[in-house]
Amino acid sequence: MWQEIYRTEIETNGFSICREVLSSDTIKTIVASIDRVTGQKSAYGVRNLLERLPAIRDLIGTESLRSLVEPILGPKGFPVRAILFDKVPEANWGVPWHQDLTIAVKKKVETDGFGAWSTKGGVPHVQPPITVLENMLTLRIHLDDTDETNGALLAIPGSHAKGRLTPGQSTRLTEQSQAYLCETRAGDVLAMSPLLVHSSRKGTLPGRRRVIHVEFASSCLPPGLEWFESSPTKA
Repeated sequence: MWQEIYRTEIETNGFSICREVLSSDTIKTIVASIDRVTGQKSAYGVRNLLERLPAIRDLIGTESLRSLVEPILGPKGFPVRAILFDKVPEANWGVPWHQDLTIAVKKKVETDGFGAWSTKGGVPHVQPPITVLENMLTLRIHLDDTDETNGALLAIPGSHAKGRLTPGQSTRLTEQSQAYLCETRAGDVLAMSPLLVHSSRKGTLPGRRRVIHVEFASSCLPPGLEWFESSPTKA
């Protein structure tokens, strides 16, 4: 029954907050793994987690995480990118309203329907056809409590169904809509469509806000293009 409710929330609102997915012991294990990579210092952001942290690969292959992927993408859904976001007082950034319109690939190969190429952290990124984004799912795994004071995510419910928006369309939508504050506790997972219009403000009382952002897809890219961090054999 809960999976039907979950699927309906994703289809209708573009996101769903899943409570108590990770245990406190699992969080401690993941944090210890991250600390070994960062030297226990705030890293603000760490890319390529699937390659760098085996604990993350193990985590996203667990039944608790797969149970959030499969109702949306089916049993063949697989992770394609994982990033750590670590918002702290000395890096208390805000993020304007946007959709997640780019994907990371192994190398740049000009392909019909793929454009607006860019490079982030030395990795090629490209905007794929909207059908690719419609068949993706992001899980934001929270390692800390998040609320308005430390920059919890803001979302526009239902905005994922409006397709790829221009900056002007996104601005008008957010001015005319009621934003939802996605408050979470450590261990909660926010599942969302990459087409969801979302943002986060600077924290008013900024504290640590570590989030593991994992993107999943359900199909391969056209010949010549490869997901940068794909791990289909783990699904």
